[in-house]
Amino acid sequence: MNLDNVIAVRANKTVYRDGDYTIKLFNEDVSKADVLNEALNQARIEETGLNIPRVVEVVKLDGKWAIILEYIEGKSLEQLMVENPDKKAEYIDLLVELQMKVHSKKSPLLNKLKDKMNRKISEADLDATTRYELHTRLEGMPKHTKVCHGDFNPSNIIIREDGVPFIIDWAHVTQGNASADVARTYLLFKLAGDDEAAKYYLHTFCKKSDTARQYVEKWMPIVAASQSVKGKPEERELLLSWASVVDYE
Repeated sequence: MNLDNVIAVRANKTVYRDGDYTIKLFNEDVSKADVLNEALNQARIEETGLNIPRVVEVVKLDGKWAIILEYIEGKSLEQLMVENPDKKAEYIDLLVELQMKVHSKKSPLLNKLKDKMNRKISEADLDATTRYELHTRLEGMPKHTKVCHGDFNPSNIIIREDGVPFIIDWAHVTQGNASADVARTYLLFKLAGDDEAAKYYLHTFCKKSDTARQYVEKWMPIVAASQSVKGKPEERELLLSWASVVDYE
């Protein structure tokens, strides 16, 4: 495997391209269980028929675990938004359509979103009263079994040269309530400082899916608390402030 061509560096991994393959090389402190779980989740999503990179193999390189995937040639939706700002609304419309397609799928063996959220709330740097209110709100939310990407944002959509979109990075996928997935995408736009895109995205999703905006907003504090656990230090204060307001505004 050739590790000369770095295409992304993340907190716990470095991503390389080697010809037709993407190599996700994880840091030494990432456990075998986490890497195998990510590969398993990706394989389960392959079975839904969505356009995603296929898992080729899981290997060890220089003592570190790596997932080898198909490389998808193209530009990310995020890159296209920067290059063509006049088409931003059109790209967000596409983002919504792709997310709704993801939510139309089922994968019964995936971990449950509600279980993951409960764990994250327990780990959040919040007082006991706020954690209790968030756990209670989460327990009262309708139980669904839709595929939820968990990090659905424009950087994780690759548009191939022929116009076919592919969805990448399934490390956080679960099954559960789609509105939690929508709340997370909204918060990701907000964290990026793009309030206008966040507003347009939420309006568009709710209109296309016939979902009440207030229903998605009920998930905001829950998702913010969950995101704060692994979020960047500079984002944590903002996320925790959202999590502390149980009636999100």
